[in-house]
Amino acid sequence: MCVAELRYNPLLEDWTMVASHRQNRPQMPKDYCPFCPGSGRVPDDYAVFAYDNDFPALSEEPPRPDAVGSALYPSLEAYGKCEVILYSPDHTASLSRLAPTHIEGVIDLWAQRFAALEADPRHKYVFIFENRGPEVGVTMPHPHGQIYAYPYIPQKIRVELDACARHLASTGRCLLCDIAREEREFGGRMLVSTEYFDCFLPYFTDYPYGVFIVSKVHKTAITDLTSAERKDLAQLLHAVAAGMDALFERDFPYMMAIHQRPVNGPDVERSYHFHIEFYPPLRSADRIKYLASSETGAWAPCNPAAVESTAPQLRDAIRRAQGLSQRGASQ
Repeated sequence: MCVAELRYNPLLEDWTMVASHRQNRPQMPKDYCPFCPGSGRVPDDYAVFAYDNDFPALSEEPPRPDAVGSALYPSLEAYGKCEVILYSPDHTASLSRLAPTHIEGVIDLWAQRFAALEADPRHKYVFIFENRGPEVGVTMPHPHGQIYAYPYIPQKIRVELDACARHLASTGRCLLCDIAREEREFGGRMLVSTEYFDCFLPYFTDYPYGVFIVSKVHKTAITDLTSAERKDLAQLLHAVAAGMDALFERDFPYMMAIHQRPVNGPDVERSYHFHIEFYPPLRSADRIKYLASSETGAWAPCNPAAVESTAPQLRDAIRRAQGLSQRGASQ
């Protein structure tokens, strides 16, 4: 039975995407990549490119849900959109290897697709993300990220929105603005501070190298960023990714998530704040931080390292990578 639908979880008051057709995704031959020019699937000449996912969990013409639900277990059509954002025609590129000027094009495409997906009133949240490395399940090594347009606001985002709203109500201030201010004042967990962004390992992250990037000016979505802010963000994304690779002298796996305001929903302009979160699974060069029973079953995160000790390591790696990049550009 092939099922594509949303199933409601009454325990968590959230939706589960069921997409059994994704099991039919083929294992690509080693000498073929559909995202490379010449494949017939993408333009022969492109810099960045938005590609409709061939095996989407959400679609604009979803099938009817199976008749196995009930009043306790309602289901919905899996309406939405799943897109792939190709970062480069170069099969071996990555954010750490692409020039910041090229990454600006990626950011511009993210913003274009956010605006286009926001225009559909059935979409409620547009989630931009990237999975990098086999350690997080990546089977397609060509440099790319993804965008999901959900017909609901996912639970983690709802928790953040609620926390930010309560903080605004009690203090009159934005929670993410206060978090960034706290990290700047402490200093020990800061990695990079640019003209428009702060980059740090937050006090509370559950990953040894769980980077946050927070805009210094209160913005709620990527479409709010000016051209100067996008340029600054491109340089910072390159620096962080290159620093991660330099840390253990290997391609550094991570999950990257862009958190921004919901679309076609509540007004959160005063309370919510654009930021990027990284979830890198490495504890060391060859050790993975796995999510075990406590973290998965109870949502009780455990960081195996104090970030006051890991932040200096990553900060130094970013500086080394920037030095190498600057020397390479001058040669």
